[in-house]
Amino acid sequence: MRLIKLLLLASVIAVTACATGGSASDALEKAQYAWSGAIRWGDFAGARNLVDPEVRQARPLSELELARYEQVQVSSYRSSGASTDIDAGIAVREVRIGVINRHTMAEREVSYREQWRWDDQARTWWLTSDLPDLWGGN
Repeated sequence: MRLIKLLLLASVIAVTACATGGSASDALEKAQYAWSGAIRWGDFAGARNLVDPEVRQARPLSELELARYEQVQVSSYRSSGASTDIDAGIAVREVRIGVINRHTMAEREVSYREQWRWDDQARTWWLTSDLPDLWGGN
C-alpha cells in the first residue's frame, strides 16, 4: 500500500512538473507567434510592447526611428532554427525576414536573432533583442 501511495505521489509531482514546463513553453509559443505576427503585419509599435521593459526603458525609440519602420513592408518571416532552455528561462530563435522598401520596391532578406527571457514574476516571455535592424543588411 505504501508503494502505491509513493508511486501515486511521484506521478502527481511528475505531472505537475510537466504542466509547469508546459505552461512556460506554451507562453513562449504564444509570445513568439504574437511577435512574428506583429512584425509580418508591420505593427512595429505593437511588437515593441513584447520587448523587455528594461530594454525599452534603456533604449527608447524616437519618432524618426519608428517612421523608418513605416518605410518597409515585411514580405516573409521564417524561422531557420531555435534553441530553448525552459528551466533556465531563455530561448533563441534565428529568423530570416523578407523586407520590401516601399519607395524603391526593392526586396531583400535580413537575418535576425530573437533572444527571449522568461519573467517568472510577470509569468511572460520578454524579447531582449529589441526590434530587428532592417537596414544593417545580411
